[in-house]
Amino acid sequence: MLDPATIVAHPAAGRSCGTCTLCCKVYDVPAVESVAGQWCRHTRQGRGCAIHETRPDHCRAFHCLWMTESWLGPEWKPDRAKMVLSLDPVTRNMNVQVDPGQPGAWRREPYYGQLKRWAAASLPLKRHVLVHLNKATTVILPDRDVALGIFEPGDRVITRERLGASGLMVEVEKVGATV
Repeated sequence: MLDPATIVAHPAAGRSCGTCTLCCKVYDVPAVESVAGQWCRHTRQGRGCAIHETRPDHCRAFHCLWMTESWLGPEWKPDRAKMVLSLDPVTRNMNVQVDPGQPGAWRREPYYGQLKRWAAASLPLKRHVLVHLNKATTVILPDRDVALGIFEPGDRVITRERLGASGLMVEVEKVGATV
């Protein structure tokens, strides 16, 4: 099985984190006892990581989509957007980790409209745009957003299509790891 931690993305030409450290707040990093929603104790806001030279492989390998994809404009840099975009290397779902200090950031423009367009383009490919606020997850669909609640390791999103009165309807639900 593919281990997402072994995937190393490389920054696009001209991209650097600079003073952005939002990934140090929105992800769990057990190797440094960092919990999603709280700043990692090694973060020096506006300056970077205090243990940069010895940081864990998990941190060393991670680059957000803004870092790796030059087509994303400056408005998508995490410290400006207040969210970190990444692609799951296994499911190819887009994950949007929102700064809990700005929980509505993903609903502001130009972000929300673009997330909706990505959701519409992802559905035929059986992929999703997932917004995470700490451990709570919402799936963005072209016509609505569906709150799925708390996601645990191994939980996944299941999609079902059905024909409704107004055409094809998409239903999503969270399925636990034991199913």
